[in-house]
Amino acid sequence: MCGKSTLLNALIGEKIAIVANKPQTTRTQIKGILNRENSQIIFLDTPGIHKPKTKLSNIMVQTAFESSKDVDLILFVIEATSEDIGKGDSLILEKIKEAKKKTILLINKIDLIKKEKLLELIDIYRKEYEFEEVIPISAKTGDKNEEVLKAIEKSLPEGPKYYDDETYTDQTVKMLVEEVIREKALKLLDDEVPHGIYVEVQKLKKGKTRENKPIFNIDATIFCTRESHKGIIIGKNGSKLKQIGTCTRNELEKILGEKVNLKTWVKVRKDWQDEDSVVKKFKIDN
Repeated sequence: MCGKSTLLNALIGEKIAIVANKPQTTRTQIKGILNRENSQIIFLDTPGIHKPKTKLSNIMVQTAFESSKDVDLILFVIEATSEDIGKGDSLILEKIKEAKKKTILLINKIDLIKKEKLLELIDIYRKEYEFEEVIPISAKTGDKNEEVLKAIEKSLPEGPKYYDDETYTDQTVKMLVEEVIREKALKLLDDEVPHGIYVEVQKLKKGKTRENKPIFNIDATIFCTRESHKGIIIGKNGSKLKQIGTCTRNELEKILGEKVNLKTWVKVRKDWQDEDSVVKKFKIDN
């Protein structure tokens, strides 16, 4: 796990992408907008490259590759703990070479290796492609974020300002809610469950509390692929689902700046990862 969503959130200064210590967390393209003193930088967070096994994973890989077609610069994030160029990174490198795009190589998790190993890895990658810059980083600490942003500004062409200063993502509140619920589930559930779930918000309405303060009233369903997974998500006497809901509500109230009343249900939908009606929502042209 390279931590690219962690890095994106840190660079933007806002939470726009969910973060979990599991592979293939990002399922679709997410746009982040950063307004700086002399620039506006638009980031695209894409799904990671992996071997597809379902219609959903096919869409995810397709999205990752198609997103690169219209960008001016690629941030290629790899892990410092790699001994060599792995299969996934090698595939990405080949796509970069085909596209002949300006690319900055970011080597993440440098705190986990010795300097000699880092220099060896840099040498391996420099022989493969002429990167604009190679920057060792730690997405966790963020101590190189300003260096990364300056390198991005230097490598981007001049262009118009597409968004106003208040906009930092293209996600709707509904999308954000669905993703935060999934993030909490990813963090709190067993390893075999998370990739078999997706979340749909059925109701999202603003109302008033008894004290006449604004509140978001939200109804959402967590879908899973197996009956046994449903039991795990709900937990004994509903304890796990309650924990997911509490963590989600706390996070959403921080992000939205208002009270949240969240109700969640769990349902089994066995083959949703191959259902066109579900999978189409993850397409970038949707």
